[in-house]
Amino acid sequence: MRAAALVFAIIALLGADVRQVQAGPALLLEADTGKILYMEDPDDQWHPASLTKIMTAYLTFLALKNGWIMLDEKIPYSENASRQVPSKIGLPVGATMSVNLALEALIVKSANDVAVMLAEAIGGTEEDFVEMMNAAAAQLGMTRTYFANPNGLPDPRQVTTARDLAKLSRDALRRFPEHAHYWSMHEMRIGKRRLRSHNSLLNSFDGADGLKTGFICDSGYNVVATATRDGKQLMAVVLGGRSGEERSIRASSLLEHGFQSIGWKQIFNTTTVDNLPFDSAARDVLSVRRAVLNGVCGGRRPTARAQRAAARARIRAQRAAAGK
Repeated sequence: MRAAALVFAIIALLGADVRQVQAGPALLLEADTGKILYMEDPDDQWHPASLTKIMTAYLTFLALKNGWIMLDEKIPYSENASRQVPSKIGLPVGATMSVNLALEALIVKSANDVAVMLAEAIGGTEEDFVEMMNAAAAQLGMTRTYFANPNGLPDPRQVTTARDLAKLSRDALRRFPEHAHYWSMHEMRIGKRRLRSHNSLLNSFDGADGLKTGFICDSGYNVVATATRDGKQLMAVVLGGRSGEERSIRASSLLEHGFQSIGWKQIFNTTTVDNLPFDSAARDVLSVRRAVLNGVCGGRRPTARAQRAAARARIRAQRAAAGK
């Protein structure tokens, strides 16, 4: 693992053409200023998978701030929520859950059914909530993003970019600091069940403090990861990892490179996620995915069975990383 991490760190340091290693889009930046420290195809489109839930949480935080819902309010588990495939909590239809516990399940467990619960509680219907997601994306300047559902389950229309995810994640941290603890939770409890985060960096990288992972077959393994050292928070967006381990190695390598390079070298760097010129050569999701994800999930379209198998694999990997 250390050898692989060193390879990625050297690639980042030398600014090599990462297309040679068939890596997906990536971005490294200062969380507070948005200043870019390193980038790889930041405007190439990609399926966000469960990184979609960053927007679902964002709108939940906004609803809490505006008084539309309360943290201790109980929200219902609908038939629509029950139809979502894993990863899920799996309550009986008609059961309820507090908004606070729902946020924990959304972010830590990455529960697809809970994403629908929150969407229906805030938007009235899942469809209306999706409209809210796209309106928020437009307001944030996420110009190459479209949401079709609140959880990131496979939909060919659901696309984003590394730059757009950085814009969303930065604003979520800036606007809702009172909810930052959700992003850094290692585990949560529902009754007697203890559910661990899929974000292995929280256990393995010095200073890691969030945000969210995601996976579907058509997307590979994605993460928006933050870490703070000496009062400076960095953010890495990594899309299209071929395994959970590769995703973690690449994100940790980018973050480590960032912490080692910030300082006087960045004094004259004024390029941010907002003022970076659009890459006119940016590709659509199909051309990028074919180049990067050959062989992931055997090249098949994602299915409910594949989703369940991926969820079990993530749990096994997380337990192995934690030494369980």
